[in-house]
Amino acid sequence: MRHLSRDEHYFGPGPKRILSLDGGGLRGVLTLAFLERLETILRERHGGDPDFRLSDYFDLIAGTSTGAIIAAGLATGRSTTDIKKMYHELGRRVFRKMPWRIGIFSPKFDIGPLKTVLADQLGDMPLGSEDIRTGLLLVSKRLDTGSVWPIHNNPRGKYFEAPEDDPIAKPNKDLLLRDVIRASCAAPHYFEPEVINIGHQLTGAFIDGSVSPYSNPALLSLMFATLKGYGVNWALGEDKLLLVSLGTGYQQTRLAPEEVMKMTTAFVGARALMSVLHDCNMLTQTVLQWLAATPIPRDIDSEIGDLASDDFAGGKWATYLRYDVLIEPDWLEHNLGISVTPREASDAFAMDRFEYAALLSRIGEEAARIQLQPNHFAPHFDLD
Repeated sequence: MRHLSRDEHYFGPGPKRILSLDGGGLRGVLTLAFLERLETILRERHGGDPDFRLSDYFDLIAGTSTGAIIAAGLATGRSTTDIKKMYHELGRRVFRKMPWRIGIFSPKFDIGPLKTVLADQLGDMPLGSEDIRTGLLLVSKRLDTGSVWPIHNNPRGKYFEAPEDDPIAKPNKDLLLRDVIRASCAAPHYFEPEVINIGHQLTGAFIDGSVSPYSNPALLSLMFATLKGYGVNWALGEDKLLLVSLGTGYQQTRLAPEEVMKMTTAFVGARALMSVLHDCNMLTQTVLQWLAATPIPRDIDSEIGDLASDDFAGGKWATYLRYDVLIEPDWLEHNLGISVTPREASDAFAMDRFEYAALLSRIGEEAARIQLQPNHFAPHFDLD
């Protein structure tokens, strides 16, 4: 089959399709299970060509943190099988416990293995390379300025070339893809910040994009595709824009009030930060179910329900599909028939426990088989 170019994906005619991949460390194994089924469904839908890739179907692939690694692999035309092999090798090499690294005075993990794998896979590929077959959006946080950076390969973007009003800036097209991925993955406590040369004698210190409102980058990807400032300018509409969002699993906080009152101040702060990250994810899902039509709505909470009867400004801006799992024993048993103990669920939810990769993969495969169905994809989003 003929693979569309990056520019054809960005600026060609017809409806547009976005794939958004959450952050979550090693729990990206869940994302890969959903992606394998998604690739199979879409390949069969388009004739079964073995050369079919998700980069053929999706016009923009967005990712934060672990989602950035997977998004870059997909956007460069790799199959989900190839990415899965690379990802498991990455997990085995990167998340090696070192007794002298506890993540307080120095990062918990050495960044070296991640650099090596990314260099082996991507070489010196710049963000502007035409080997990146489709639109790509990776999210990082520049900590020295406190600003979120959506770093992308849109050739009409303001910073893709050096802007006339900022002559010392380095064009985004010249940033090495491997450096941008590392910047998106530089989770505090786990890895050191990533320093990138962004201009003449100018550097930025970047940390994981998950330490922002966009660990789930779905809403940001919709804004990127449609806000005039980003230069993409896709049309809004239920039959014009498809947004597929894949999670990495979540948990719900349940604490007795007396447990909270017994916590140290430092522990209260840590729990509060994690709660804010969860709130950002839920806000993204709430807004998207409000703005967009979805054949698989989920209840946001007991008061507002699934928003199926709510319209924003009298219409729907896109079609939205969200797939995720609740990593808790009762939910897994009831919905997937998978039995785990509370301790196993807690350990599997951690972002760095490679020994739970097989369990996460099994959860993802079963969830994808049940949740992700061919009829979720309307015919008007099929490729010509």
